[in-house]
Amino acid sequence: MSQTDQSDVSYSLDELSALVDIPKRTVRYYMQLGLLDRPDGHARGTRYRTRHLEQLLAIRKWQRAGLSLERIADLLASPENAQVPPKPRGRGSVEVVSRLVIDDGLELTLDPSRAGLGPEAVRELFNQVTIAYDQIRKKNEVKKNG
Repeated sequence: MSQTDQSDVSYSLDELSALVDIPKRTVRYYMQLGLLDRPDGHARGTRYRTRHLEQLLAIRKWQRAGLSLERIADLLASPENAQVPPKPRGRGSVEVVSRLVIDDGLELTLDPSRAGLGPEAVRELFNQVTIAYDQIRKKNEVKKNG
């Protein structure tokens, strides 16, 4: 189907909600929040287009990735929403961080999502930091005793 054909495709609310497997009530809620564009037409003539389908699929994808509706609204508002940049931290924000206790009084705290690191990369970073610390500590012991 060509792009002009796709833009001419329209759906009823029932058809749209069935296509994305989202209840009609949820579709309406997303419109109230401004996550989804208003449909074309009024009352029984209301039609949803391909852009509505794409918006709902993006919302569902990001929700499954664990993003809040507030964060999804930020992403939909930005033109480069293919990437999910970390949201700036604000007062009262809740974050999940990883903490490595290297030694008594020495810890490394990391927010993997903000750092762009997956679980394997976090483990590798922690291993390398521990190795580096041990080497530094040994050098200090030699200087101290030498």
